Amino acid sequence: MSDVETWLEKHISNDWYCYVKRLSGNDTQLTGGHQAGPYIPKKIIFDLFSTLQSGGKLNPRVDFQVIVDSHNTPEHSVKAIWYNNKVVDGGTRNECRVTGWGGSDSPILDPDSTGSICVFGFSKTNSSSDSQFCSIWLCQNLHEEDVVESVFGIVEPGQFITRYAGKSSTTVPRPCILDESSLPPTWVEIFPSGVDIVLKAIELKPQLLKQVPDKRLLSRRDCEFELFLSIEKYWTLPLIEKGFESVDDFIKLANSVANRRKARAGRSLEIQAKTIFEEEGLVSFAHDQVSEGKKRPDFLFPSIKDYRDLGFATNKLRMLAAKTTCKDRWRQILPEADRIPVKHLLTLQEGVSLNQYKEMEQEGVVLVVPEPLHKSYPESIRPKLETLATFIAETKRLSL
Repeated sequence: MSDVETWLEKHISNDWYCYVKRLSGNDTQLTGGHQAGPYIPKKIIFDLFSTLQSGGKLNPRVDFQVIVDSHNTPEHSVKAIWYNNKVVDGGTRNECRVTGWGGSDSPILDPDSTGSICVFGFSKTNSSSDSQFCSIWLCQNLHEEDVVESVFGIVEPGQFITRYAGKSSTTVPRPCILDESSLPPTWVEIFPSGVDIVLKAIELKPQLLKQVPDKRLLSRRDCEFELFLSIEKYWTLPLIEKGFESVDDFIKLANSVANRRKARAGRSLEIQAKTIFEEEGLVSFAHDQVSEGKKRPDFLFPSIKDYRDLGFATNKLRMLAAKTTCKDRWRQILPEADRIPVKHLLTLQEGVSLNQYKEMEQEGVVLVVPEPLHKSYPESIRPKLETLATFIAETKRLSL
């Protein structure tokens, strides 16, 4: 087994509480904020350090040890602090922070770690006692991320996954949950396609049409993911409750669920973008068409016919790729359309480092990022980002 597989085999046992997320620009201090390190929700902090809520003390804190195994860092002490003056004496703060990560010497706070999957493994041998130790694996390449997602499921930007005592939980907004009685009849007979789930999200939240494209995209993504989890629960839970006759049967089901999640994650953003283009009147484009050879850009504007017409002005062509995360994947789009030197990339990643952005810029990549996520990028980069609304408006003007 690889190092990450060995590490995971140890840390997904009942004695460990795992918290999994992609590091945002705010987590790594890429944006220059005052947050002391990666965001960990208050509920999770209280689950791990129950004594913080006892005694009625002002700003209680608990020391514990931490080590980043993936980077062989020395073990050192950090503090979990509940800033609670709002609760204790009528102040303004009611939040938890973990401080003492080591500043710029910590790989967790390295701006180049932005977008990477990070697994925090907290020791938890007793539900009523505080964790004394946290072991961390920070993924350094796509292979390690694939291994982690094969265990925990797809790790989306802005969301997190927890696992304790063998049970996993994905935390997402819940605007579109459906119980069994609310599922469309056809979904009971066959697992719906990604397009069907997106169309259902649109049906359930028609008011989102009033939102600007950037906010509409993010809101629909939340709704769509909740729908996916609803139908996945309906199809998968009975099989789990039924039990398995062999380890092979269990592995077969686990692989099926993982592959379905990967397939959904891989196409969701693309389908959502296509729908919004059509709603916004940007109807002239080629979707998933061959540009040359075996290359298939997600979107070509204004059409595949115009792209293949060598007499059509190159400066009126656009290419857009859609990738939920781009940290280690952005180079994949560079050869997708030979005629178009500037490649647009729609992503939901919460920040990229200055070094990585410089590389992208040198290769002619322009990031298209929903406006609410711009705050996760360094201030010097934000003016260079395109919003989805801006991209749509500029592309429509090219056809005039």
